[in-house]
Amino acid sequence: MITKRIIPCLDVRDGRVVKGVNFECLSDVADPVELAKAYSDGGADELVFYDITASHEARGIFTDILTETARNVFIPLTVGGGINTLDDFDRVLKCGADKVSVNSGAIKNPALISGAARVYGNQCVVLSVDVKRVGGRFHVFRNGGRIDTGIDALEWIKRGEGEGAGELVVNSMDTDGVKRGFDLELLAVVCGVTGLPVIASGGAGGAYDFAELFDALPRADAGLAASIFHLGEITVNDLKLTLLRRGINVRV
Repeated sequence: MITKRIIPCLDVRDGRVVKGVNFECLSDVADPVELAKAYSDGGADELVFYDITASHEARGIFTDILTETARNVFIPLTVGGGINTLDDFDRVLKCGADKVSVNSGAIKNPALISGAARVYGNQCVVLSVDVKRVGGRFHVFRNGGRIDTGIDALEWIKRGEGEGAGELVVNSMDTDGVKRGFDLELLAVVCGVTGLPVIASGGAGGAYDFAELFDALPRADAGLAASIFHLGEITVNDLKLTLLRRGINVRV
């Protein structure tokens, strides 16, 4: 049985971890280096680090903070934010990232996915998709959820897989920060159109939501969350023990 992964997410703005609701109303949480180390030591399977304003501000990721974060974690680290070229991939990987997440840069230039897959391998390329319901359809948003591209999310996910992405993060903007459960409707449709490993993001409010995700969607490979971990509402290890009692295979 495939082990399900539990992945805390660090959304970083101006050198601090922040958290919001529906991609808005961001509030300060913690120092990213300290928080990353705590998760690395506390049972997380992987860690995601997003510089959430890099694309909007048309700049590169903060490499000094990233480098220090990478020095303090001993689990796979995925990094995204302002990734627009192969040089950006190279720079982030040299800072200590294991995988690179592409979002807005890939929307503007889909060849970025295939180019990075050829140079660094499919396993290094994570396609992150910010999705919101618009007029009964699932639209792709870019620049940290600020711009509706009008692109159909399912078609974009299929294209990203065809271009060579090795993994998929599905960020539901409708459930982000709401803590009422993952967007199972969206995730079920996504799992039906792609063979990529799917990481569910947006909506986790407690251990039950992770159990519901993995019970309802066996194709989901991982659950990603932020505030419930950041605010100490549950620890990664306690979550994993709960999932084990539910018969869900996790690494402890």
